[in-house]
Amino acid sequence: MAKQTRDEEFTVYVASRSGWLRKVAYLLCGDWHRADDLVQETITKLYVNWARASRMENRDGYARRVLVNTFLAEQRSPWWRRTLRSEAGPEGVAGDVDLDASLDLRRALAALPPRQRATVVLRYYCDLSIEQAAETLGCSSGNVKSQSSRALEALRGTLAPRPTAAERTP
Repeated sequence: MAKQTRDEEFTVYVASRSGWLRKVAYLLCGDWHRADDLVQETITKLYVNWARASRMENRDGYARRVLVNTFLAEQRSPWWRRTLRSEAGPEGVAGDVDLDASLDLRRALAALPPRQRATVVLRYYCDLSIEQAAETLGCSSGNVKSQSSRALEALRGTLAPRPTAAERTP
C-alpha cells in the first residue's frame, strides 16, 4: 500500500511539473528532442530517489538541480558530441512573439559554454538568486557571478545590432 501512495505522489508531481522541466531543459540544450531526453532521464532519477526528494522542502529546486546536473554531465560525455543537433524551431509558438528575436536569443544562448548557459537559465529564466543558483550548480556564489557576467557579455556581443553599410559611411 505504501508503494502505491509513493507512486501516486510521484505521478502527481511529475504530471504537474513536466512542462516546466521541459522548458528549462530546452533552454539548457536548445533542442526539443534532447530536452525531452533530459527530462526523461531527470524523471527517472527522481523516481529512483523519490524517498529523498519527497522529503525535500523545495522539490522543484531538487528536480531543477537533478536536471541541471544531468545536462552538465551529458555535456562532459563524448556521446552528445557525436550526435547531430537540429536547428528545429520550438513547437507551439505563441502568435505575438517576435520570432526573429526569439531565434536570435536561442542561437546566442546555444553558443554559450554549458556552465554559462546553465547559469543564465537558472538566474534569469528560473529567477533564482545567486546563492540558489550556486547551490543548484554546486559552486560558489562568486563563480555564479563571474559566469553570469561572462555570459551576459557574450550575449550582448552576439545580440548587439550591427551597423549597416549606410550607417558606417559618413
